[in-house]
Amino acid sequence: MTKNSNSSTNPIWTGMVAVDDTALAVTDTGGSGIAVIYCNGQFATQGYWKRVIAELGSNFRHITFDERARGKKSQPSGDYSFEACLRDVDAVLAARGVERALVVGWSYGAFVAAHWAARNPERALGAVLVDGAQPFDWLDEAMEQRIRKLFKRLSWITPLLRPTGLTPRLSAVQQADCNIELGKISLERNLGPVLDSITVPTRYVLASGTSFGSHGDEQERIRAGVDAVCERNDSISISAKVASNHDHILRKDFRAVVDAVQETLAAQEVSSAK
Repeated sequence: MTKNSNSSTNPIWTGMVAVDDTALAVTDTGGSGIAVIYCNGQFATQGYWKRVIAELGSNFRHITFDERARGKKSQPSGDYSFEACLRDVDAVLAARGVERALVVGWSYGAFVAAHWAARNPERALGAVLVDGAQPFDWLDEAMEQRIRKLFKRLSWITPLLRPTGLTPRLSAVQQADCNIELGKISLERNLGPVLDSITVPTRYVLASGTSFGSHGDEQERIRAGVDAVCERNDSISISAKVASNHDHILRKDFRAVVDAVQETLAAQEVSSAK
């Protein structure tokens, strides 16, 4: 089912986009502005971007979507892997007829955005990575067990919240597996070469302090790895480090994300003019 506004000033399209064995809930504001596609946090929904989108305004074409089994409408799948998430970005853009876009990702979505930008330099206008895609070897056997215990402990409440779309329709084991896979993707030997290969303008917006499930200064030690990334690749820099923590950055410091989008596009224009 789709919904298309008849107003020329608000040509918003909402509907389902088929990919693999599932379908994703997509919103496209339409218009002739630069297309921006937003990649969500691992178990978050497209609604998290509302403040960023409102601040950027109608001069942009905003495309958001809920990943597999997230939100109220996106359908379950037999594949919740990171590679599936990358295919989903391509499927959404293809379904909406978008050839080139700026990709913006938060948390898990920042990893998706970084990989997509690295693999699609001719299609990516740039990338904004919001407190994610930081190379760091944080996964070991003890951390893996901690992750599995955390999601097992939360398994009693997540089914109660599923009708609201606030929690994914994944089992505790599936959620833990997704998080553990992310730990492997984050390893310096895995993520470092991906970031080094990015050739389009890319900007980080970093949070401060902790995030849900983290302890002590874990998050700050992970963020510190971004400095070496920027030193190695002239296309990448830190746009801002804000006061908000990881979980609140899109709500409290959305203007820093907006500034990073503008900065990235300005850098893209300079690069294109050379």
